[in-house]
Amino acid sequence: MSAPLLPSRPTGIGLVGAGRIGSSHARLLATRVPGARLVAVADPRPGAAAALAEPLGARAAADVEDLLADPAVEGVVVTASTEAHADLVEAAARAGKGVFCEKPAGLSLAEVDRGIAATTAAGVPFQVGFNRRFSPEFAAARAALDAGRIGTPHLLRSLTRDPGQPDYSRVPPWAIFVLTLIHDIDTLLWLNPGAEPVSVYAVADALVAPEFKASGLLDTAVVTIRFDNGALATAEASFSATYGYDVRGEVFGSRGRLEIGGRPRQDLAVFDAQGRHADTPRGDVELFGDAYAAELAEFATAVAERRDPVVTGHDARRALAVALSCIASVRSGGPVDPAAVAGTVDARQS
Repeated sequence: MSAPLLPSRPTGIGLVGAGRIGSSHARLLATRVPGARLVAVADPRPGAAAALAEPLGARAAADVEDLLADPAVEGVVVTASTEAHADLVEAAARAGKGVFCEKPAGLSLAEVDRGIAATTAAGVPFQVGFNRRFSPEFAAARAALDAGRIGTPHLLRSLTRDPGQPDYSRVPPWAIFVLTLIHDIDTLLWLNPGAEPVSVYAVADALVAPEFKASGLLDTAVVTIRFDNGALATAEASFSATYGYDVRGEVFGSRGRLEIGGRPRQDLAVFDAQGRHADTPRGDVELFGDAYAAELAEFATAVAERRDPVVTGHDARRALAVALSCIASVRSGGPVDPAAVAGTVDARQS
């Protein structure tokens, strides 16, 4: 994927949500995205907005309404809690601001549809944070597919293995599908262009923290997707990769194979009496730092040019439909048709 052209002047950005990923995005906007200027940060927790904004040369907004009323804010980056995403997307659109929303853009298809309708009515860009599309190796894989280098996709695979959660009691039900595997689902949809999923089968369990299974936690999952072009895809996730943050993909086609990801932290392997050792990335911000900066640069440019970004609300809807179908499949114990069930599922319901 080529880098977006820089706007003629930096696009004013407001950020809502000063948590872990919000703090990372704020620092990137302030230091690594030349086409953007971090104007303001809002967060309901006392002092959180000021602690993040002021060292970066931005102001702490009194609340979301204050941030949205600021004429210097042209685009809003939503990194608040997942439950608030849909309402914040709508509010930003009504204020005439472009919207970048971390995934998922809602916890039901109806919520995402509200965001699409609001941003369409306002004529503002709506981008969702599927960062893997901006990672050089994943982008190169899509370019190779588009060039026909491996022929027609037959088998696809994507996996995410997270190095663990600091507090499993705070992980919401169905997070493994709507927060984690939704990245893998979007990747599989993107790497099988023009195809639509017709069957989804998911199995999941609490193998890492079984003591939290009764409260709805699932920490290990495998998903199988059948597409209307005949291709078969699998996605898997675990919250227990002790060796680091592991994200990989593969596309096997009629004339070859693409292998994506799995690179070490640096191009150094140590061979000693215990064998071969390579240092690995420890988290998403480290592994995808460049991709996060690139997707925010695309958003700033889309806002400045008043155009659709390369990842849209419709992409968010497609990925969420499959993630919600995974929930329906786990509940039923068998494969489901995403076109028939996705609209009936709300990820808030355990």
